[in-house]
Amino acid sequence: MPDRPRTDDVDVHDPHGVRLQKLLAAAGVGSRRVCENLIAEGRVEVDGHIVTELGVRIDPKRQVVHVDGDRVNLDEERVYLAFNKPKGVVTTMNDELGRPSIADYLGNRNDRLFHVGRLDADTEGLLLLTNDGDLAHRLQHPAYGVLKTYLAQIQGPVPRDLGKRLREGVELEDGPVKVDSFRVVDSQPGKALVEVVLHEGRKHVVRRMLAETGHPVLSLVRTEVGPIRLADLRSGRTRKLGRAEVAALYKAAGL
Repeated sequence: MPDRPRTDDVDVHDPHGVRLQKLLAAAGVGSRRVCENLIAEGRVEVDGHIVTELGVRIDPKRQVVHVDGDRVNLDEERVYLAFNKPKGVVTTMNDELGRPSIADYLGNRNDRLFHVGRLDADTEGLLLLTNDGDLAHRLQHPAYGVLKTYLAQIQGPVPRDLGKRLREGVELEDGPVKVDSFRVVDSQPGKALVEVVLHEGRKHVVRRMLAETGHPVLSLVRTEVGPIRLADLRSGRTRKLGRAEVAALYKAAGL
């Protein structure tokens, strides 16, 4: 397998840019000295090409940098947030009907943020918010296979073959849909808590497919989007994603 091109072969230097090690240090990769060592060891790529020269300058808004295969966001204007959407909030930045919307929980931000996918008003849980349009598109497009995990309380009892039926596919009015995985988390008389994982993004798809199998959803929470987990983030709160989490999202989206 041939070696990847180095900067000797492809010129990624931008004389009007910022020194690469300075950008990496500002992004939290490590101290300036650590970042210089990473470059010298051939562990940093710019636009797919290994960089080993310490004098290289790049444009952080235009060029793509990876360290040890993980993409590093160098653009300080990029925003990556996790938001725990409460029940009753509509997934929009501005609702014409005056209902509670995402914007009501973000304060006075000047960023134009995209929400990654949607959650209906009755569904709670994890939404990712970003002004990185390319990443947002890939995370929600089923072609890229980014998994979303839901916890659903449904009417029980749950038959043994329900998981098999959902994995094989359920026919809906707009075409068949199947889950990537399914398991029963807890079971009580008349109801059960189940985990549903799928990469589909159709409207109300989890509710519709469970209703189609005879197990209407009583409550629904999205707990994961790709590698990002809701964890203990309180309802109505947001948190900034860490560098490693952003890198994991890029990897999940094939960026």
